[in-house]
Amino acid sequence: MGVRTMKPTSPGRRGMQFSDWSDLTNGNRNRPEKRLLEKIKKSGGRNHHGRITARGIGGGHKPQYRKIDFKRRKDDVPAKVVQIEYDPNRTARIALLHYVDGEKRYILAPLLLSAGDVVISGDEADPRPGNCMALRNIPTGLEIHNVELQPKRGGQLGRAAGAIIKLMAKEEGMATIQLPSGEMRKVSLDCRATIGSIGNTEHNTICIGKAGRHRWMGIRPISRGCAQNPHSHPMGGGEGHRSGGRHPMGPTGVLSKGGLTRKPKARSNKFIIRGRKKRGRR
Repeated sequence: MGVRTMKPTSPGRRGMQFSDWSDLTNGNRNRPEKRLLEKIKKSGGRNHHGRITARGIGGGHKPQYRKIDFKRRKDDVPAKVVQIEYDPNRTARIALLHYVDGEKRYILAPLLLSAGDVVISGDEADPRPGNCMALRNIPTGLEIHNVELQPKRGGQLGRAAGAIIKLMAKEEGMATIQLPSGEMRKVSLDCRATIGSIGNTEHNTICIGKAGRHRWMGIRPISRGCAQNPHSHPMGGGEGHRSGGRHPMGPTGVLSKGGLTRKPKARSNKFIIRGRKKRGRR
């Protein structure tokens, strides 16, 4: 994949970047499989009572959801990769598979996977990009993605563009994996994972360029907390450019920098060996 920078023909175009779609089979002519599409009902950030519970959501283009096979439970049936497609609902690319028995499914497209390749799931599969198997059958040290937290639940870890999870060790029925955030945790050896890292690695380097492009994505503008009234935000109020006189926090009073976000008595804490790396101040 490459990144294309637009010519500065207008203030909005200056610095704007797009993908060159070189990793797609049909370029920017996206032709998804119609049987694997679903309609998406927009909420506008509102719950079933009609109250806004997630700010900054609304509008945007009207995409269709692609049904992705995160479980990969169709064992010992080879499938041919027909094409690599763009998915508007995620940062990663997706691959359309045609199984030998005629079934069609979408999976997350790993790096180095291209049209014409053959992938397979199951314990007898080779550890090649795109193949899926249990962690007990994956050699230590390989890069994986779409890792399950619980057996037969479907992949939940490592699904974003450029995500790489490393299989560090295996002992006592548990596998130790290192997540992209730096966190190291244990999962069962019966959990499945897909070999390889996710493609579209340059996604995070793309410059949006203008506010209107975020509106196309369904992201609405959000006012700064220090620019709001005291009854609207903990950081609001004050004379002039004042930051509230307290530590930075969100609208509900949760600390924004350095605050803990995990519950101290969560069941999953016992599986975490080392927490994620903290970002340094710039």
